[in-house]
Amino acid sequence: MQVQITIRGRQYTVRGDDGGEDIQKLAAELDSRMAEVATRTRSFDEYTVAMLTALNVLSEMERLKARVVQQLDGIDREALSVAAMLEAALPQDDEGGDKE
Repeated sequence: MQVQITIRGRQYTVRGDDGGEDIQKLAAELDSRMAEVATRTRSFDEYTVAMLTALNVLSEMERLKARVVQQLDGIDREALSVAAMLEAALPQDDEGGDKE
């Protein structure tokens, strides 16, 4: 699917598997972030603005990934704890008994 987007006043035609609205929302978010970076850095160099924005987005993504890993580790610990409690609560087979 081809979609027209605008970032920093420039029109782009992009192709994607996502719906057009999703791509346009992503482009709008990127445009907003780039505008914010440009305001903070007072830089008119679009390349620098794009690179700083990309670094900010990647930094945010890495923090989110670390948080997800931490949450998954917690879920794993809880699952092991629940499994141990279930195992302790289940009747044990009498493996050493006589089967006559």
